[in-house]
Amino acid sequence: MGARRLKLGFMMHGNGTGWGDWRHADAEPGASTDFAYYRRQAQIAEAAKFDFLFVADSVHITPKSSPHYLNRFEPLTILSALAAVTDRIGLVGTLTVSYAEPFNVARQFASLDHISGGRAGWNVVTSWLEGSARNYSREKHYDHATRYRLAAEHLDVVQGLWDSWEDDALVHDKTSGRFFDAEKLHRLDHHGQFFQVEGPLNIARSPQGQPVIFQAGASEDGRNFAAARSDAIFVQDDDLRSASAYYADVKRRAAGFGRDPDELFILPGLRPVIGSTEEEAERKYREFIALTSIEDALLIMARSFNEHDFSQYDLDAPFPDVGRFAQNSNRSTSERVIRLARESGLTLRETAHRFATPRTDFVGTPEQVADAFQRWFQEPAADGFVYNNSLPNELSVFADTVIPILQERGLFRREYEGTTFRDSLGLAKPVNRNTSRRIAAE
Repeated sequence: MGARRLKLGFMMHGNGTGWGDWRHADAEPGASTDFAYYRRQAQIAEAAKFDFLFVADSVHITPKSSPHYLNRFEPLTILSALAAVTDRIGLVGTLTVSYAEPFNVARQFASLDHISGGRAGWNVVTSWLEGSARNYSREKHYDHATRYRLAAEHLDVVQGLWDSWEDDALVHDKTSGRFFDAEKLHRLDHHGQFFQVEGPLNIARSPQGQPVIFQAGASEDGRNFAAARSDAIFVQDDDLRSASAYYADVKRRAAGFGRDPDELFILPGLRPVIGSTEEEAERKYREFIALTSIEDALLIMARSFNEHDFSQYDLDAPFPDVGRFAQNSNRSTSERVIRLARESGLTLRETAHRFATPRTDFVGTPEQVADAFQRWFQEPAADGFVYNNSLPNELSVFADTVIPILQERGLFRREYEGTTFRDSLGLAKPVNRNTSRRIAAE
């Protein structure tokens, strides 16, 4: 790998991440199902040389879900459309292993990789909301430990299917009439605890060989799974010290699994607020936090506690004992919330506000925000970031003011390094496992 440089992704969240973002005067409330909006955002990010676009997802909503989650595009659909209007930027989509068949997943991401010329990435999630099961004809959601065992097997199957065809299997010899080399097409014949899949996959090996794997593991099981299997980890942490500890821990685990830690990228999510002066940045930050009411803050926090109803508690009393509601939900985030409240002696109101709209290092002038990027990168606490808009149009501000500073400091690219997502990340194309076996046998 060459000199270490920041990796940057852009979270495509339509009308906003929060519950009140759509109410901003410049917001587009219908953006989450507006292709023209997504196209503009994607092209701004690509012009700024972002590594990838990132589309999050879940498969269960309630009337209390955020506006973006209530009405939005399915990830693989919108990313396939964006593949046609972009050229170099990576396209990362979230798809749950808990409620998707490996054969279908392998086909979808292989198709996206072909459509985009080698720019697909899969964010592997296990889903934590209990209600997800009821949308898939199941009475009960998988427990936390089972979800990660299923995820490991699911990924085994998908990656095995991606290697069904060796790279040169399709010969297309018109003279002989031989369309493909039958010795280079392989059945998987997987028989496991959760899946039985014969294969082979009905689409050739994609330009990247294997789409890039993302994960968001922060629990003990999640960290091990991510360290062992992913190329990049999307993590939520707004504190430099704890982010640095997480970084060191996951890199150590990756080395323990026999991997090169430098080929696993840890990417915290963040929502910068940028002003031409400190005063303007502070004004914009107040504008940002004003979009989130206490009612919305409680709903944001509730997602990690399996949509638990926090409105039943006294807002100005100590944070309630609710850990039991998170045992089978987003355990890592819920434990972080509880720890924050306990260690700082916060009330429920204070905890909700601090969780929903934390004051981070990334509020300030372009130089100050670039300084924060550099500080986290060099600590090291991150290999890059997943950027998310704090306010409408903030992506353009970031692209126009912060990106040039990072480029001038040699921390970020000026041009894409190649044509595929793996080229951008500096990751080699994996050798087809069946090719390796055949060569070894010969």
